[in-house]
Amino acid sequence: MGGEVEMDGLRFDAELSRQIEAVYTTPDVVEQRRAVRAALALRPGDRVLDVGVGPGLLAAEMAGEVGPDGRICGIDISESMLAIARTRSEVPDGPGIELELASVDRIPYPAESFDVVVSTQVLEYVDDVAGALLEVRRVLRPAGRVVLLDTDWGSVVWRSHDDARMARVLTAFEDHLADPYLPRTLADVLVKTGFTPTHQQVVPILNTGYDQRTFSGGLIDIVADFVPGHGDVTADEARDWADDLRGLGDSYFFSLNRYLFVASAL
Repeated sequence: MGGEVEMDGLRFDAELSRQIEAVYTTPDVVEQRRAVRAALALRPGDRVLDVGVGPGLLAAEMAGEVGPDGRICGIDISESMLAIARTRSEVPDGPGIELELASVDRIPYPAESFDVVVSTQVLEYVDDVAGALLEVRRVLRPAGRVVLLDTDWGSVVWRSHDDARMARVLTAFEDHLADPYLPRTLADVLVKTGFTPTHQQVVPILNTGYDQRTFSGGLIDIVADFVPGHGDVTADEARDWADDLRGLGDSYFFSLNRYLFVASAL
């Protein structure tokens, strides 16, 4: 695949990978990972697969929890993301993180290889979610667990001086996803693919007052770079949209809901 890959027009090259890593180090996403790790409830010796390992932050944290007798593997479709993840592949008192260039529809491990599979912000990009979950189930041991986190992009509340422009920009940004509203149907798909859902919760993000070092502060550039040419949004509109948000200062407001699902393989 080389150094970049495109998903519905969002190009996961070195620059976007760097931007995503910066967003993933914000306090908002640090707290999100804490919620994911609590749901994972990993134990020493667990074998874990991270589908869509991204910059490797969650994988490194999990490695510390499973200890030297455990196993952490990560797959991603972006070589640029994997290059960043490799900088975190050696963890004190943990196993070396094994990283592979691969996608969820063809996981490069034998059946029943893992006790736990985790995937955050991945399935909303996948056209065939049921097929992906069947592949996840294949590599899980009997009674193994899957932990999934995805966003319902219909939950966005983002203050703007131009609500009509905001609506156009958000609709245009949804073009980079296969299903921007996946959490609404994910529990049903889990059941149909042989899983028993055991836990669901909302993981909200709330940013009040503009700050570049927040989830939404970092998201502004990613959105503004993507939306020109989508949904009739022009480059000038995207720039004006971003400038408007940054100019809100203390009046800035952003809220978004992500949804966490835990399920057991039958």
